[in-house]
Amino acid sequence: MFLYGSLEERVPEKHPLRPIRVMVDAALESMSGRFDEMYAKAGRPSIAPERLLRALLLQALYSIRSERMLVEQLEYNLLFRWFVGLNMSEPAWNHAVFSKNRERLLAGDVAHELFACVVEQARALKLLSDEHFTVDGTLIEAWASHKSFKRKDGGDDPGGDFQGQTRRNDTHQSTTDPEAKLYRKGHGQESQLAYLGHVIMDNRHGIAIDTLLTEANGRAEREAALAMAAHLPGRNKRVTLGADKGYDTLDFVTGLRQCAVTPHVAQNISGRSSRIDERTTRHDGYVLSQKKRKLVEQVFGWIKTTAGLRQTKHRGRERVSWMFTFAAAAYNLIRVRNIMEAAI
Repeated sequence: MFLYGSLEERVPEKHPLRPIRVMVDAALESMSGRFDEMYAKAGRPSIAPERLLRALLLQALYSIRSERMLVEQLEYNLLFRWFVGLNMSEPAWNHAVFSKNRERLLAGDVAHELFACVVEQARALKLLSDEHFTVDGTLIEAWASHKSFKRKDGGDDPGGDFQGQTRRNDTHQSTTDPEAKLYRKGHGQESQLAYLGHVIMDNRHGIAIDTLLTEANGRAEREAALAMAAHLPGRNKRVTLGADKGYDTLDFVTGLRQCAVTPHVAQNISGRSSRIDERTTRHDGYVLSQKKRKLVEQVFGWIKTTAGLRQTKHRGRERVSWMFTFAAAAYNLIRVRNIMEAAI
């Protein structure tokens, strides 16, 4: 069988993946030095890490639920082959390659570097304000069931019916994912073995500029927000950080002010007094921050539905953190593309 033409000719000029591929090309090019350090020059040739990352981006962008299905699509989907860099006749690799290379990609902190490269591209396009931000957290359900949550001392738990039983993180631990914690996001919601993912978003266009994944506990959201706030850009001038009423606590508001960050936190006045007073709420910028902060739910919504992280398929905080940051990078690629297309 003879084939005339190339994959490049098969992909329409205005296909939405084209601008994303341009951004990915630039990001991976800037990371080439890191890849050279990760892979030995001797021995059997490995699958190029650039191709693995491109394929994982496709998995997030197209909601492909497993790496086995992803490799299957790489065999016959011409669009996917073009994006990854496979020619018409080149065979796709085995799905186990992802598992064998995952530790190498984790050790190289590749997801955070890719995320940083995409953020820098958005900054170069003047899409970031570097003045007004929003922080929030979301629950990432762990790849572990309630039946795996057993006593740490090895004592036997009665049956599989947990109704009425007292099970706590200090006495119990998941045998499937020991780093996952039993946590309930709010009153009236069920407890789940989970992690907490945190994002700081730029208010101008809703682009994520920092991520962090922590264990799930009642203090994690505020502690993570303070840790990320310490690294906000634009520190030569006063910046603002919006958040929901769950962050309206004395330690958080005081911590932000010590970092020279103005807390634009929603007031929590349910049977208590708010830590945010009229010195903050009287400004128009506070009202605008409260409107803009809801954009962060779009980030979490895309990560948990399209990218498939409502329940992670990985075990251990390090791996889940890698996937959370990688999914945020994929979201930013979509967001930057949409903003630039709307500006044309």
